[in-house]
Amino acid sequence: MTQPEYDPGPQIAYAGIINLGTPDLERSLWFFRDLLGMEVVEQVGGKAYLRGYQELVHHSLILTQQAEATVNAYGFRVKRKQDVELFHKELTEQGIQTLELAAGQEAGRGEAVRFLVPGSEHPFELYYEIDKPEAEESLRSKVPSNSSRRRGLGVRRLDHINLQTSASTVNQAEGWLRKSLGFKRREFARIPQAPDILMASWLSVTPQVHDLAIGVCADDAPGQFHHVAFNVENFHDILTAADQIRDLDIAYGAGPGKHGIGQAMYLYIHDPGSGHRIELYSGGYHIFDPDWEALEWKLPELEFGQTWYGDVLDVGPGGQFLSTSPSAGLTP
Repeated sequence: MTQPEYDPGPQIAYAGIINLGTPDLERSLWFFRDLLGMEVVEQVGGKAYLRGYQELVHHSLILTQQAEATVNAYGFRVKRKQDVELFHKELTEQGIQTLELAAGQEAGRGEAVRFLVPGSEHPFELYYEIDKPEAEESLRSKVPSNSSRRRGLGVRRLDHINLQTSASTVNQAEGWLRKSLGFKRREFARIPQAPDILMASWLSVTPQVHDLAIGVCADDAPGQFHHVAFNVENFHDILTAADQIRDLDIAYGAGPGKHGIGQAMYLYIHDPGSGHRIELYSGGYHIFDPDWEALEWKLPELEFGQTWYGDVLDVGPGGQFLSTSPSAGLTP
């Protein structure tokens, strides 16, 4: 007897795109293109579309010239074309307001659905179709898995996104991300003074420890952006970046150091055009066990979670170090 084909339903593939608003586009372009080595694939109408040297898709970063340094959107690619519509249907059934974005509304990208995450109010966009252009001949690599030659500090790809929200909404938002979008909780911590409230949760849909993290904002506000991480090849690249950046007019955040959570090497810096926090990130472990049980960090070991070695991060009451950027609302 023929069994019907199993359909797992709509699924998220990975964290694909972030759209950063910047008051100084040229300064931000210098930072991401010339210093970090990202390729500008297209620039039109006050927007620049960039990718790392191992990203074959059109872009993972959009820099948008605007008065305020807000984050305009967080884009997640889904696994199948039909998943955009299937997620749209599920969101509508939950009573979540959505916007349908036509193909081409964002350069190089197909149709998408936009909504605010319940609880945290972060503007997410789900998409599948995205162009895969070749780099211009002068930038092409002989390695077919590279979209361009390695340049600058060698950013390979977007690694993960870290978000924050209020203490009163973090549990709701994190639970919704797991239940409705299929993210798996990999590691987490609770606020020691309020153990019913998550301090932070590291979530993924890939074998990474986190494609997305969400935690409590020190200002107790929803819709806050903490940082976006870009992957570099090895620990030495982190140290090279730290050495070179000290000679430049770029604000340090923290590092170089190693996280206990995820076990990756980090360096936090700030885009000089917008002030957004950027993490250069290398290493970490991967999860392949299908029965993985989320790891909880508690006192006294919790202090090693943020920093295993290196700079001790300046943290607020929620446990995440200070300063965030606001996210935009539903309207793109």
